Amino acid sequence: MPIRLRTELLVILILFGLACCNIETSRAQETTGRRPNIVFILADDMGWPDLACYGHEFHETPVLDKLAAQGIRFTDFYATPVCSSTRSTILSGQNSARTGVTDFIPGHFRPFEKLVVPKIDHHLKAGVRTPGDVLKTAGYTTAYFGKWHMGDKDHQPNDHGYDITERQLGDAFYQTHTNVDPGPKKIDFLTDASLWFIEQNQDKPFFLTVSHYAVHIPVEGSEAAIAKYRQKKKPATGVNHPIYAAMVEDLDTSVGRVLHKIEQLNLAQDTIIVFASDNGGLSKTYTAIGETVSTNAPLRDEKGTLYEGGVRVPLIVRWPGVITPGTVSAEPTTTADLLPTFSEMAGATLPDQPIDGVSLVAVLKESQVTLGRDEIFFHYPHYHHSTPAGAIRAGNWKLIEFFDDGRVELYNLADDLEESHDVASIHPSKANELQSRLAIWRQNIGARMPAENPDFDPDRSAEWWSRGTGKPLDIEAMRRHYDSGRGK
Repeated sequence: MPIRLRTELLVILILFGLACCNIETSRAQETTGRRPNIVFILADDMGWPDLACYGHEFHETPVLDKLAAQGIRFTDFYATPVCSSTRSTILSGQNSARTGVTDFIPGHFRPFEKLVVPKIDHHLKAGVRTPGDVLKTAGYTTAYFGKWHMGDKDHQPNDHGYDITERQLGDAFYQTHTNVDPGPKKIDFLTDASLWFIEQNQDKPFFLTVSHYAVHIPVEGSEAAIAKYRQKKKPATGVNHPIYAAMVEDLDTSVGRVLHKIEQLNLAQDTIIVFASDNGGLSKTYTAIGETVSTNAPLRDEKGTLYEGGVRVPLIVRWPGVITPGTVSAEPTTTADLLPTFSEMAGATLPDQPIDGVSLVAVLKESQVTLGRDEIFFHYPHYHHSTPAGAIRAGNWKLIEFFDDGRVELYNLADDLEESHDVASIHPSKANELQSRLAIWRQNIGARMPAENPDFDPDRSAEWWSRGTGKPLDIEAMRRHYDSGRGK
């Protein structure tokens, strides 16, 4: 064989060997390599339009805007109307009607209204496995800092699979934590704890949940941010509350600190960032007394309702090497999808329990993919900013059924995102179909329903009572507590 031909053949064999080696190395990394870190950041009461990347003209959120540009932004992501209810769906992968936590814990009630609302569970049912449980079993170090609102005493995050919580920070954290000021809404403290946890666990896969108290009322913000927004020119429309805007930006800054630490430790390529909110934005307290702090326009209404303003929230995900930067998905998705999503991201096994959500990983990999889900259901049988109700979204159709008088409203979200044109009388067959599907779902899932109130008193129906004290709420004291007095 000529020398040149032997040389060429040798080169081919070497290249082939290298290719095979690379393939095997890649396979080995897939099976034995480090799994991605996951950082889940949850805002409290942040409305769908509160971020600049979702259209707000007054709030400045450069960090989250950049995160969306680096990853994917969901336009049709749904929570439940209130915090504990949504948190139960995130922790279980189940609809809140299944978890039994359909209101915030402990809830409030109106003892003289038409309906007696059903009781709620005050913690997760025994045996329900959370993302903390699932990822801990898969070899992750898990942490949960911030708002829990899913039970007390024996029902804290450390009882549900999270290795490190604020209870377990201990001397190792406080010896290095010199910032004694927790900051507005404890934003600085939660961020400091997160940075410490990331640094301590940088050499192994970790799952971190940062559950903020912002942007829930009472509004608080850093003095510098408040001064900035008081001087900033306001758009012609919207509420544009300077302290609320400052609180939103302070939260954005916190996310930036977390991302900076991840980049500083060279973990960015190995870390998935997920940002969401627990329910729609709050305009004012459910008592309708006090200052107005925000608006969800163009969406209708606010937290505590089943209109889009109460349940449609932001969701942003960055996953380097997997998500095409700058993509947008209009696929209807829910907070119950997060547990199966986290599980698939981590290569973990789903827990042996009913799972109503579905993994979003296929959509993250290809934004045009659909989940094949026929409908999304909502169940909120409580008085809050609205009356007890249930809802179903099927395609672009959305029906809301109000339990106190049995009326239904039907909207086509493709044509009417604002839910300003009830078309139930124009499309009665569609309304009947969706109402029937909603009723069947409630029966199948065992949804708890309100009942007629034998003590109904129209003269006293507007009274709010506390479940915690069993006494009427002091509405004036609530107004004083929540009114910043500095909003203009």
